[in-house]
Amino acid sequence: MKVIICGAGQVGWQIARHLSSENNDVTVVDNNPDLVRRATDTLDVQGLTGFASYPDVLDRAGARDADMVIAATFSDEVNMVTCQVAHSVFGVPRKIARLRARSYLDAIYSDLYRRDHLPIDVVISPEKEVAEAVLNRIASPTTFDTESFLGGDAKMLGIALDDDCPVLDTPLRQLSELFSTLRAIVVGIRREGTLFSPEPGDQMFAGDQIYVFTHAADVPRTLEIFGKTGAAPERIVIIGGGNVGLAVARSLEASETRIRSRVIEANRARAEVAADALERTIVLHGDGLDVDLMREAGVERADVVLSLTDDDKTNMLASVRAKSSGAGMAISLVNDPTMIPLMDPLGIDAYVNPRATTVSSILRHIRHGRVRGVYSIGDAEAEVIEAQVLSTSPICGKTIREIDFPEGALVGAVQRSGKVFRPAGSTRIEEGDAVAIFALTADVPAVETLLQVSIDFF
Repeated sequence: MKVIICGAGQVGWQIARHLSSENNDVTVVDNNPDLVRRATDTLDVQGLTGFASYPDVLDRAGARDADMVIAATFSDEVNMVTCQVAHSVFGVPRKIARLRARSYLDAIYSDLYRRDHLPIDVVISPEKEVAEAVLNRIASPTTFDTESFLGGDAKMLGIALDDDCPVLDTPLRQLSELFSTLRAIVVGIRREGTLFSPEPGDQMFAGDQIYVFTHAADVPRTLEIFGKTGAAPERIVIIGGGNVGLAVARSLEASETRIRSRVIEANRARAEVAADALERTIVLHGDGLDVDLMREAGVERADVVLSLTDDDKTNMLASVRAKSSGAGMAISLVNDPTMIPLMDPLGIDAYVNPRATTVSSILRHIRHGRVRGVYSIGDAEAEVIEAQVLSTSPICGKTIREIDFPEGALVGAVQRSGKVFRPAGSTRIEEGDAVAIFALTADVPAVETLLQVSIDFF
């Protein structure tokens, strides 16, 4: 597949990294020569310096025979014009654009993106995706990562194991025997910074971070088994009332559970916008690091504090201060993946990485064949691929133990006739089944080959 990626920032670079590793023909376009040089020096891609919306630049990037254009520059308008030029001048079949401004995303204006208007096939909203990721974290407050699969019937939970975890030093094989009715399976373990797929005889130790697939109905029991219990949050303080913070506050107001939330925003104009948009949420104007303002917002009584400004350092410091003031849990928005190892030493309970969230969303629309969802884990360490099994797939009709999965891949859940169950070595994969597979990044191409997703384009 020939893909042109417009924008070589964090998201564009990460998408290029994924696609180039899967032997796609990738060209990266950016008006910043340093970003283009970084992409060409570190990845197997071609690079071009110039404005992505210019027809001559797209022409030199190979738009005449491109299969897809991904417009992920920092400008909504450049992304929109790029897709228009790619369609009108070069007839590129598929166009994906990242758009931030709320006005462009309003449902009443959705006709704007029809082919006879602005021909954008998929619109990605980073703020919307990140807000949903934050809400997922709140729904499972004792996890550091969570994502839904198989129509919401399966969950992947990231759990940090403490010294009081009741199943430490227990081989995973024995876990399945002890809790035979539990529809859960450990698919990944991060130990001392290294993520791996465990063998049945592997044990878990204090300090490990594990990824567990479980049926949605079994989430409370799964968390209890791994020593994570806690009531649903009732008091939430949001530091940062920008697009992400406002979207989260709106969703909390609309939720069925009675959650009391407050917002702290340093910019007066944004604080006024938030105050006008929210009905039951108190909005305070001021510095989110100010101790007196934190006290006024009730941080010491908060079940969860969400630090959602556009500055990583502010978010981390605000989270640390909130925890030291008595907040039950702190979740921080962190763009720079090199900051993530600092979360645990600083006592920050969970984080949301907008780059990983946006990359996952874009990859979901790039994959071939019957792949229905892709979720990127950590700093592109692994992926969870959700796919429907084709009749021609090499895995169709075989039991899981008969399938030649790479070492870094494990089946986390299988859905058949609307029912999700825990896979075992004797589980036979049938045509029409939906599977969720955890795979280390190096093993993703091999997994896609097993699913035969590389031969059919949508």
